[in-house]
Amino acid sequence: MAELGEEIEKAARLLHEAKYVLALVGAGMSVESGIPPFRGPGGLWTKYGEPDMRGYDRFLADPKGWWESIIKREGYASELVEGIERAKPNQGHYALAELEEMGVLKYIITQNVDNLHYAAGSKNVAEIHGNILKLRCISCGHRYERDEINAEVLPPLCPDCGGYIKTDGVMFGEPIPPDVLKCCEDETEKCDCMLLIGTSAQVYPAAAFPSTVRRRGGALIEINPYDTALTNSCEVVLRDPSGESLPLIVERIKALLAGTAT
Repeated sequence: MAELGEEIEKAARLLHEAKYVLALVGAGMSVESGIPPFRGPGGLWTKYGEPDMRGYDRFLADPKGWWESIIKREGYASELVEGIERAKPNQGHYALAELEEMGVLKYIITQNVDNLHYAAGSKNVAEIHGNILKLRCISCGHRYERDEINAEVLPPLCPDCGGYIKTDGVMFGEPIPPDVLKCCEDETEKCDCMLLIGTSAQVYPAAAFPSTVRRRGGALIEINPYDTALTNSCEVVLRDPSGESLPLIVERIKALLAGTAT
């Protein structure tokens, strides 16, 4: 416990002293909210098989057929959507929202598609893999809430430009939406301290952001029960779940801000 306290203190001081803090969030944080992972024991792809690596090409070839399968919720998509619809933010999500409100955390780059950061109250969120609860036009990039689009006629078309609409979640073979990618890159260039939360740091382009921060002399703080490719590059490594570690960090930062930390 003493060692954990020391690492919490180090993390809190790094965040308190940094000028521009980002959080890079991966699937581990969603798992804490009960959303099944994709890979590994209990993973959706472990159970149902890996998804089609040409998924986006198949959407473009047959948008109507793709929508019909989505509406039927076939395969792993059914369990994923149902899990996301049931999920609630955990204490880690709320702690990130509180850090943003305190002015410590400037932006979240999340690889998750579950909307839980917004549900917890965070405002500055870049969803690099999209949001499965929203829709997006692939032509103009406009995003819609699900109830804004009439899906009685398939495929639904964008009211703004007439382009095809799909779910906002980024499919295999689909480019990262350019507005989101630019936001992530711009924010990373300003970052001098990055929280790495529940991410294996293996999926690009998100996996490149910590290296950019490190190359510019910034600090990395890892919160993950497991070792990752970035563990040895981190100033602080916390092996407890984010729902336990982040609230403790918030309390220590509050003490630092109040000038009562010893």
